[in-house]
Amino acid sequence: MTGQIFGNVHSIESFGTVDGPGIRLVVFLQGCPMRCLYCHNPDTWSYGENKKVFVSEILDKYDRIKEFLKNGGITVTGGEPLSQIDFVTELFKQAKQKNIHTALDTSGVLFNRKSLAQFDRLLKYTDLVLLDIKHINDEEHKKLTGFSNKNILDFALYLSDKNIPIWVRHVVVPTITDDEKYLKELGKFLANIKSLKALDVLPYHNMAISKYENLNIDYHLKNISPLTKEEAMKARQIIINSYKQAKQN
Repeated sequence: MTGQIFGNVHSIESFGTVDGPGIRLVVFLQGCPMRCLYCHNPDTWSYGENKKVFVSEILDKYDRIKEFLKNGGITVTGGEPLSQIDFVTELFKQAKQKNIHTALDTSGVLFNRKSLAQFDRLLKYTDLVLLDIKHINDEEHKKLTGFSNKNILDFALYLSDKNIPIWVRHVVVPTITDDEKYLKELGKFLANIKSLKALDVLPYHNMAISKYENLNIDYHLKNISPLTKEEAMKARQIIINSYKQAKQN
C-alpha cells in the first residue's frame, strides 16, 4: 500500500439507507471544525484519532457487498469530509472509474473561493451533494455552530452554478430553527438553487445525550424537547410554500 492515500476514518456503515439514493456504503470521516449544539456524532469532532484507511480498502469493501447495495453507491460524511478533501477526491475518482455513484454529505463550512481548483477537482467526481444548512440566519448560525453560514450558502450557490445535484438537509430545533420567519427565509434562499433535487426537514432529537455524558462534554440543549414528525412536516411545508412563492416572483 505504499504511496496510496489514506483517510482518518471514524467508522464505515455497510447498508446506509438515509444518506443518498438507494442502499449505500457510508464512510464517516474523523474531524469537524463546527460544534453544532445538537450534533449527534460528537465523537467525530477531534482530528487525528481513529484509524487510517486506504482508498483501496474502502473500494474493496464496496466490491464485497455491491450486490446488496441496490441503486446505491458510496457516501462520505463525518465529521466534516471537506477537512480531508484530498482523500475524498481520490476515493471518488477511483469510485467513478468503477461506475459507483458518489455522494458528499457536508456542511460546506470549509468552502472557500480562493481554493476553487481544489473544490472543482472533488466536484468533478461527485454525483450528489447532501448539504446541511443548519440555520439560514448568520448570527443565529454562529450561536448554533460557532461559525458563520456565509461559506455554506456560497457553496450552495456555487454548486447550483456548476449544476451539481443538491439535497438540502435542515434540522428543525424548537426555539432555535423552528421559527416561521427563518423557515420562510430558508425557502426563499432555496429558490435560488437551480440544481436542488430534494429537501429533507429533520426533527430534532436528543438521543445523543448519552454520548456527550460518556465523552464528558456538556450537552447544551438538555431542556429542549424533541420535535415530532408532524411538527417537522409542518415546518417543511412552510419552507416549500416560501420556495414556491419566491420562484413565482
